[in-house]
Amino acid sequence: MKITKVTFAEGRAGFYNEDLLSIKKGAQPNGLVYSDPPITPGFETIVQPGRCISVMLTLEDGSVGFGDCMDVIFSGQAGRDPLFKPEEHMPFLENTLPKVLIGKAVDKFRPLAEEIDKMTHDGRRVHTALRYGITQAILHATALANRTTIAEVVAAEYNTKLVAKPIPILANCEPFDHLAIDKAIVKKADLLPHGAFPQVVRDLGLRGEKLKEYTRKLVARIHEIGAQGYKPAIHYDLYGSAAELFDNDPDRMVDYFAELEQTAAPYDLYIESPAVMRDRAEQIEMFSALSERIRAKGLRVRLIADEWCNTLDDIKAFAKAKAADFVQVKTPDLGGVNNTIEALIYARQNDVGACLGGSANETDQSTRITTQIGLACDPSFMLSKPGFGCDESLMILTNEMTRTLALVK
Repeated sequence: MKITKVTFAEGRAGFYNEDLLSIKKGAQPNGLVYSDPPITPGFETIVQPGRCISVMLTLEDGSVGFGDCMDVIFSGQAGRDPLFKPEEHMPFLENTLPKVLIGKAVDKFRPLAEEIDKMTHDGRRVHTALRYGITQAILHATALANRTTIAEVVAAEYNTKLVAKPIPILANCEPFDHLAIDKAIVKKADLLPHGAFPQVVRDLGLRGEKLKEYTRKLVARIHEIGAQGYKPAIHYDLYGSAAELFDNDPDRMVDYFAELEQTAAPYDLYIESPAVMRDRAEQIEMFSALSERIRAKGLRVRLIADEWCNTLDDIKAFAKAKAADFVQVKTPDLGGVNNTIEALIYARQNDVGACLGGSANETDQSTRITTQIGLACDPSFMLSKPGFGCDESLMILTNEMTRTLALVK
């Protein structure tokens, strides 16, 4: 089955792009937005609505495979590509991409996906957002051409085994949206709330007291409204704030994690990106130091690497160094979804946990496709997406898994 036509449509992503540098430097919030000017190049305001481009591939039988191009919330940080602006990429999509794709067969996914993922334009590698969306469309088209599920395509081409039951989900909630967190508790999310705590003074407190108090209240709320026997893990994304508070001292950081673990009991505590260093080498060194001290103290705290763990090569480096308990496979950052597949397989082969993550700034289609990839690659857990509403994202992931498993069975 060959591609006969390539069509594009601009649309909305599931959340916003945000200038993390401005937020960390203390930009003053005004409701959803901020009063200060942005710092990160490419941003016009600190908070901007997320945008996407749908790539649609018409096949010889008239069926259409499609995928969505978008970037993560905090784009342009820690080695990521700059802010995705659809208008900057439409000339490439309209003039160059059809010449590459029209007439190509989609009976197999991997060869064409790898070709697209290696593409350059104007002397630079094509933006990760484009590679992400185009390869989604190829994967969807391959499933249509073969009259099978996306999960089965991945399993067949990468020699993996489909999971037998749904994968645990990390509920993606705004940390101070207590109604959304209530929803995650009532719906028995496996992990929660994936709250973002990037600012020391506002989120952690100058002695770390604010995050400890937040944890105490969260534990009390789980006890109050959670179903009998419900025991989720608690997950926080710190975006480097712990290292900022404790002057990059791993001993002081781990001492603080011990206090957080005690406050979070009886629930396991997962901490993502406690430090954001200057480059990948320093990030691995810091995470290795933290992991060593956590093990020496006998803590149950689990570390997740995100920043500076963007590409397939990055994920392999973190996994090889055993620098963290989990790597977040942040799907838009990896470009082609072929890299997401390989990253999940590599992590499992090297006994490192993997969060099949991504961003609240994704779409329903990117979520469905990466969820099916998860069914073929068996990550430790998956991030709910798009958005932070909790209801919609938990529904999309859960239903995509149960429908696909029913079809496969």
